[in-house]
Amino acid sequence: QVQLVESGGGLVQAGGSLRLSCAASGRTFSNYRIGWFRQAPGKEREFLASVNWSYGFTAFADSVKGRFTISRDNAKNTVYLQMNSLKPEDTAVYYCAAKKPGAPGSTVATSYDYWGQGTQVTVSS
Repeated sequence: QVQLVESGGGLVQAGGSLRLSCAASGRTFSNYRIGWFRQAPGKEREFLASVNWSYGFTAFADSVKGRFTISRDNAKNTVYLQMNSLKPEDTAVYYCAAKKPGAPGSTVATSYDYWGQGTQVTVSS
């Protein structure tokens, strides 16, 4: 059974940094795309970044490009989202998700097959 477990959320002041982790288990993830999304109250789930598990190809939403980076440690089966220069509008629940190889729509939440439970990030002004 596939499990994705996020950690690393918390409260941080504006301008600060956090690193989120997504620990994946339950199968091999060859060529899967692992994505990070967030959802603020009353808003739709928003794509942030994704990485190809095998080759490391990355993609970012314009809203976080230059502030967020995504990386993976295949030995630890973990994907990270490093978030710098955080703003109050980054406050949301952050989710990681996994998409099967070949499926289109790596920026679309409904294209992803597995989801973690989410971790809260709160940025104070």
